[in-house]
Amino acid sequence: MSEHWIADRMQRIDASGIRKVFDLAAKMTDPINLSIGQPHFDTPEPIKQALNKAVAEGKNAYSQTQGIAPLIAKIQHAVDHEFDHPDRKVFITSGTSGGLMLALSVLVNPGDEVIVFDPWFVMYKHLTTLAGGKVVEIDTYPDFRIDLNKVRDAITPRTKVILFNSPANPTGAVARAAEVEGLAKLAAEKDIALISDEIYRAFCYDEPFVSPARWNDQTIVIDGFSKSHSMTGWRIGWAHGPQHIIQQMLKLQQFTFVCAPHPVQYAGLAAWDHDISNHVAEYLVKRDFMVSQLSDDYEIHGAEGAFYLFLKAPWGTGSEFVAEAIRNNLLVIPGNVFSPRDTHFRISYAAEQRTLERGCEVLRKLARHKPA
Repeated sequence: MSEHWIADRMQRIDASGIRKVFDLAAKMTDPINLSIGQPHFDTPEPIKQALNKAVAEGKNAYSQTQGIAPLIAKIQHAVDHEFDHPDRKVFITSGTSGGLMLALSVLVNPGDEVIVFDPWFVMYKHLTTLAGGKVVEIDTYPDFRIDLNKVRDAITPRTKVILFNSPANPTGAVARAAEVEGLAKLAAEKDIALISDEIYRAFCYDEPFVSPARWNDQTIVIDGFSKSHSMTGWRIGWAHGPQHIIQQMLKLQQFTFVCAPHPVQYAGLAAWDHDISNHVAEYLVKRDFMVSQLSDDYEIHGAEGAFYLFLKAPWGTGSEFVAEAIRNNLLVIPGNVFSPRDTHFRISYAAEQRTLERGCEVLRKLARHKPA
């Protein structure tokens, strides 16, 4: 038998609960699918055309590891304009996930601690495990706000990284400027690396987006086109941060991802200039619709950005509630995928209006009629 070939680290990485729901959806007839964390609209046509053109013109070999010069120049110009950090450098990553893996791998030694905010995006825990580190969870229930006193108390001599995400998956919470500033300054004071996952930054509905890099010039920022431009399958993102850290991430990219997909980087040039404000406005309308439909029956916190609601189950555990939802043909994600707690569930409202209406109907029924 070959079980002993498997590395010990893999025993500490669970199969994604989200993937299990996706697999279940494939077997159901016309499910009400509010589980998928990706835009419901297709990639905009000009971006598709740019990809086709790049492929037709032979942009199909490797690019330089750091990415194509025109795309780097575009993003670097915007980053310089926003932050004016003389040492901040940009490179193109193979998706935001690739950027996160590179950042954690170059920062975390075995036994180092990575602070995450509970509930967290599923990948954070497992990428930390892959790097040999240990996540330290800071509770943000019930309102998903960041308590800086809790962060300060969680810091130990082994703390190496704080991993921050706003707008957040799964809660849709957008951190207030004071929270972000406080976190940025605390990381600088304690000489701890701060990684800011900004993949949802385009989707802020009530407060303007603020990056911790505004107050901490050592912040490592991870971003991408996946959510804003519906390019989840294209695997293109970018990272920027202090030059000495970016150089290490580039060195590792050279021996892992090699480069982001070359023709897709030319599509990224088109995406950078493509106006997505209509999609952001559409998701604001969807957010308002979901909150108006569910607020009588559910306690709603967060929901200021991205396209998620993270709701407390009105009875039972989060898993029990989700199981009953699935029996009613509704697919949502149990909260224990994102948290040690099993009290909540995640809804994605990146769906057609009719799907949202059907989903709200089932959710209201489930809240009012607990099964025997």
